[in-house]
Amino acid sequence: MGGSCDPRGMRRALIDNWALFAGILMLMVANGLMMTLLTIRGSELGFSSTVVGIMQAGYPAGALIGTVIAPRMIEGSGHVRAFAALASLCSISAIVHLLTEDPYTWTAMRVLAGFCFPGLYVITESWLNGQVENHQRAQVLSVYFFAQFGGQAFGTSLIGLPGAPVMVLFGTVSILISLSIVPLLLTAGDPPEYEAPERMPMRALFRISPIAVIGSVLSGVTMGALFASGPLYGLDIGMSRAQAAGISVALTLAGAVAQYPAAFVADRFDRRGALIGLAVIGAAVAFVSLFLAEERALTLRFAIMSAACVPVYSVCLAHANDQLRRSQVVAAGGAMAFSLNIGLFIGVFSGPTVMDLTGRTGLMIYLLSLFAITLLVTAVRRVQRQVPEETGKVVTVGNFGQPQTAYWSAETMAVEDQAETDEESSQ
Repeated sequence: MGGSCDPRGMRRALIDNWALFAGILMLMVANGLMMTLLTIRGSELGFSSTVVGIMQAGYPAGALIGTVIAPRMIEGSGHVRAFAALASLCSISAIVHLLTEDPYTWTAMRVLAGFCFPGLYVITESWLNGQVENHQRAQVLSVYFFAQFGGQAFGTSLIGLPGAPVMVLFGTVSILISLSIVPLLLTAGDPPEYEAPERMPMRALFRISPIAVIGSVLSGVTMGALFASGPLYGLDIGMSRAQAAGISVALTLAGAVAQYPAAFVADRFDRRGALIGLAVIGAAVAFVSLFLAEERALTLRFAIMSAACVPVYSVCLAHANDQLRRSQVVAAGGAMAFSLNIGLFIGVFSGPTVMDLTGRTGLMIYLLSLFAITLLVTAVRRVQRQVPEETGKVVTVGNFGQPQTAYWSAETMAVEDQAETDEESSQ
């Protein structure tokens, strides 16, 4: 299975699945635009940073529910009907933001969006996964990963369009979500059979790999705090809407680019060593930020901190997989995604709240503390326990608000494991 992919076969795979790529691209543009637009618009309406944090925390709160219920919906109703229902609800939530200026309603709609998006991602990913041959999966995954981050970054950048009214931006989100169902309806062939994955209790995964669970939660907290507080920080020091949106774009792109060097180090040296290196970089930038003028290289500093925290989840996932049987990987992926969403929920709420209560300096101290805790926990575990044998490569996964593409790798490992078992039994 490890051979190189035929370029013509790869082109055919991409052409055959253009509709699915188009669907996920529209979803990511809409999600990226909505996430930052709500933060900036809420601040313009006079919402405090704490209120904005509570409102944005509705998304990971809804995702915690959606990751449990959405797979059952797909299993019961099928890909297309479930996608249509979830996309319609998500589109409605975008319009309601436009019709009201009530933080309670906005929070409720954020919970609704958080509930819907995981189901939309699962449907698109499982459908695409069913259409792609195993030997093509890694290369198709790279294109899919680019569509995730590129779509979110592009969506966020739309906020900076000169003279773009808020009504047009919210309307664009609703239109994109509504249009995302069209490619799935046009795609040839029937969707694959879907069976909701088994789940591994968090307690069981924690016993197997404490650092994977703790690191995943800490990664989510840091990521959530950065993405929720970055634009607010920029607005607080007098940046324009476009400049504040630029911070979100930098956070997204830096997090995406950093996945590859982090994976390279973690694969060739030591998973926990890579985690320690990332934590040191993030802590150093947060510490230096305490002594710099607040506007000096602000976007760059936030981008480096994003690059230091976003890859942590991918490395933690690989570290967990090193200690699991291949048959456990898919279930463990669900537990890891759940732990990440717990962290995101805490971070999205706590980051703006800390800034509201203690100021911009307090936010940097908070981020410094999160990186320092990650460093301390990882260093202690590295001393206490020997490095496990590696069983696979680090797989880049989506960051804040994005699909968990590690399931593709998990499913591939399960297929390979079954093939090996069949081969052994036939001998």
